[in-house]
Amino acid sequence: MKLIDQHTKKIMEECKIRARDAGLKFEDESLEYIVTNKDMLELSPKGMIPTMYEYWVNDVEILKEKGKYKLYPSNPYETVINSRPAISFYNDNNPDWLNIMIFYHVLAHIDFFQNNLLFQNTWTDDFVGQALADKRLVENLRSTHGRWLDYIIEFSRGINNLTGYFDNLMKTAMPKTLKKTDKISYYFDTFMQDVLKKPQHEIYNEINNYNQLISNNKNLGESVFLGGIRKKHPEFTSLYEKYLKADKQPSIDIIEFIRDNSPFLRKKKNLWMKSVINIVRNTAMYFAPQIRTKTINEGWASYWHDTLFRDDDRIKGHETSFAKINAKVTSISRIGLNPYAIGLRLFQYIENQANKGRLNYGYQKINDIEQRKNYNLNTGGGKDFIFDIRKHFSDFTFLNTFIDQDFTDTYNLFVVGKRLNPQKRIYEYYIKSKKAEDYKQMIINSLYHPPQLNVNTEKTNDGNLYLVHHFEKKQLVKDFIPETLIGIEYLWGGQVQLETTEIYKKKKAGEKEKTYEYKRVLYTINDKKVSKQELKA
Repeated sequence: MKLIDQHTKKIMEECKIRARDAGLKFEDESLEYIVTNKDMLELSPKGMIPTMYEYWVNDVEILKEKGKYKLYPSNPYETVINSRPAISFYNDNNPDWLNIMIFYHVLAHIDFFQNNLLFQNTWTDDFVGQALADKRLVENLRSTHGRWLDYIIEFSRGINNLTGYFDNLMKTAMPKTLKKTDKISYYFDTFMQDVLKKPQHEIYNEINNYNQLISNNKNLGESVFLGGIRKKHPEFTSLYEKYLKADKQPSIDIIEFIRDNSPFLRKKKNLWMKSVINIVRNTAMYFAPQIRTKTINEGWASYWHDTLFRDDDRIKGHETSFAKINAKVTSISRIGLNPYAIGLRLFQYIENQANKGRLNYGYQKINDIEQRKNYNLNTGGGKDFIFDIRKHFSDFTFLNTFIDQDFTDTYNLFVVGKRLNPQKRIYEYYIKSKKAEDYKQMIINSLYHPPQLNVNTEKTNDGNLYLVHHFEKKQLVKDFIPETLIGIEYLWGGQVQLETTEIYKKKKAGEKEKTYEYKRVLYTINDKKVSKQELKA
């Protein structure tokens, strides 16, 4: 691995100038390395950031990647690290015209890292330098504590797998001046959608009723409107007060709670373990935004390499080669999902909709197909709008907000089903749905979504840690529960209980079809022995 030569660096610097002229924002300094195709496939975070501490499982991962390369000697093109300065890696056999395309893609990634609010905690961090300090500390602790260091790392990583850090990320992304949600906002944003589960058209009608009431006198109109809500929904006030109370409670992830409250870790001889837990947690927190922005980040990078490369006069004579490579990267997968393709087209679609003035309530109310097709206010502002999305959105908000029927119809997107043909003894793929809501849900289901576990502080004491899993129609993987609980028990220094929900098949008498039932269960681990009991509903 070595730095790119001066000729290639000059190409990168020229790309930076053109990218900035188009509106992208990023720091001046960046490091670009050349590696072989095979090395590119083997690059793990530890390889890309040599200062990072090692896990004992790294050797297994490298062997797995070597086997993958023998089977599929593909060309991965580039890899980018969100560091200061930003670090990127390129193949050693790229021609200049291909590097131009890749550099634009990389610069858009760097722009996203350095401007999206979920990455706010990384904007001023020298992660490579911090990783070096962490590595030295780990090596020092290993010389003192030996294999126990690896146990603490693995126990901490096991708990880390149950932690999504979403609340922590949103705290930094949320404006500090944001006011507490009032009753009107709670009614429209939470009560109607999450409690009553009203369809969009009913919510729009209710908003119209509210706007009419406050048009003459806001205070009187709000009082009348809230009076009507309380009359129709007596439970509204109590649910709102409960919402405010819950919102005041600080959100603490499990690994943070154990680090700060474990009686075992408070002992003087075990204080070194807190340093290890901090390293695991801080590293995970640094990379957490990337997990939650894969589609929007790749879509943003693909949008800009497509936009800037086609306008670059240095590609003359290579248009066909670019088209082939770009199609491989951004083609829509009919079976499976390609984040490059969906993200790119969604940005292009949003920009077009904004330019035509279609991102407004008036357009949403139009049902006539021809009117929607010909609707064009020529308002412009599409570029500014997508830059605003780049700053404020994650994968979920990006996909959930902008995937609609117009988008799926424009690109002929659909949900694919799979069924067995008993006559031919083969599986057949078929179009299951062309509804935007079904397609959106399919993509959202594929997003990163770790289980949500919290500490029940009322049932927790020095001798017992009580964890509660908030069931979201997906049960925890039963095979992993005992091993994970062993690690938690060790770090807590006492009994650990886990309350969760499991799904069981049941067959009623006289019925052929199997149905399912949910059972709330309690796992208890004490002295490495795990037991399970069913809780009464």
